[in-house]
Amino acid sequence: MVSAETDELTQMLTRLKLTAIRDQLDALLDEAARRQMSLRETVVFLCEAEIARKDERRVHMAQSLAKFPYLRTLDDFEFDAQPSLDPRQIRDLATCRWIANGDALLVQGPPGVGKTHLAVGLGREAIRRGYSVLFISASSLVTVLSKAQVDGRLEERLTHFAKPKLLIVDELGYLPLETHAGHLFFMLVSRRYERGSILITSNRSVSEWGSIFNDSLVATAILDRLLHHSHVITIRGDSYRLREKRRSGLIKPSQVVTDAQASV
Repeated sequence: MVSAETDELTQMLTRLKLTAIRDQLDALLDEAARRQMSLRETVVFLCEAEIARKDERRVHMAQSLAKFPYLRTLDDFEFDAQPSLDPRQIRDLATCRWIANGDALLVQGPPGVGKTHLAVGLGREAIRRGYSVLFISASSLVTVLSKAQVDGRLEERLTHFAKPKLLIVDELGYLPLETHAGHLFFMLVSRRYERGSILITSNRSVSEWGSIFNDSLVATAILDRLLHHSHVITIRGDSYRLREKRRSGLIKPSQVVTDAQASV
């Protein structure tokens, strides 16, 4: 039977929104007693449990709002399969100092080498460190901005995409963009310039961005802002998908180059 004191304590913890302490109180106090903690140490122990619960919920909510296509971590990345990558550089980027500084990060390389995996992994690290993140494909981004322009809501959409501390734009260059896409992209990059970080993955090198946007002048203006404070990662290696097919004998080694070229 629940005592009046216990019931009152539960109500107070609920009112204070200390739900982790409320839900685990007996177990936490038993653990504190087992460790022979002092009163001060017990209070710290209870607060740590509450903070851990709140951090877990914050990260879960932020990941949901980020709209990642899937959940991957940097620990899952097969660095041995991509020797052109420097793990130390990725670990340094995982500290998120570049996000704190409002820098841009460009990740370029052929299809299937793990660019999106890295983007998602770095995005999750940013969330863990308290930064807001939004993930969107380049084609979807341009479609949304184009529709907003037609509907007279472009300013509203630009503000939306300018809010997150980190905006991840995936797969730039994979699909053809609309004629005026470059101008819309430029407006967004200008809005975020030195205010928020942007991470872009692309199968094209920056020297080819003129063909992506069908306008070399606009591409130059975009890159002028992106590269001012930036980090560039270039991955040179086999596609994970093609490598697995090759290992299983579904394709011959000579087919890898042909298949990779066809997917660009």
